[in-house]
Amino acid sequence: MKGFAIGAILLLLLPVAVIAQTNVTVDPAAINLGFVNVYNLPEDGGAFQFGSSWGFADLTAVYTGSDLTLGPNCVGDVNEYWYQCVDPYVAPDCGGPGAPGNKIVEANSYAEVTGTLAGQTVVFSGDVISYSLTEAHTAIAFIKDFAADYGSFNVVSVPLTGTGAFTLTLDTVNDPGRHVQWGFQLIGVNVWITDLAPFGTITIGPYQPVGTEEATWGAIKSLIR
Repeated sequence: MKGFAIGAILLLLLPVAVIAQTNVTVDPAAINLGFVNVYNLPEDGGAFQFGSSWGFADLTAVYTGSDLTLGPNCVGDVNEYWYQCVDPYVAPDCGGPGAPGNKIVEANSYAEVTGTLAGQTVVFSGDVISYSLTEAHTAIAFIKDFAADYGSFNVVSVPLTGTGAFTLTLDTVNDPGRHVQWGFQLIGVNVWITDLAPFGTITIGPYQPVGTEEATWGAIKSLIR
């Protein structure tokens, strides 16, 4: 029995590998990159069309201080590729007020680092301050860990369906060639710029830890003594 106890103590004394944790949140200095994936409408088969980097503002992504507001993507090209032809518009120039969008746009607003978060636990938190999106669009928060050639990735994500805080956690692969991204997707039909308002927006701010009740009550008591 004594030998067992000594062995147990020695096991406890062995060094334990500690995985570093990095906390990230909504930050205009970090989440300022844009990438768009474009698909046909579901009624047209929903096939993937293309993906490419886009300017951040072109995503309908705007910061006010540290708060990020996302809205449906609006493409300024009037071609029928992007907008359905309805009266009074005639092909091929179908874009304009009242013209329905002709593509599903997955607009990614994100931060990216290469190598520095390899083998770490990444925790992405934020706070949805306001939410008025309709069923035509979906907002998602994500962390992605890409292979060096971007050919594959690990991902965690959560749909943002209303106000309130969110937190995501991903243990990244310990490979300095990998790319870690965190940010948001706004997915849905593209909308002509003058028709955006009815489709709503989502505003997301940095995660703000809330003080405990005990600490808050203690501060109050210290003021009235």
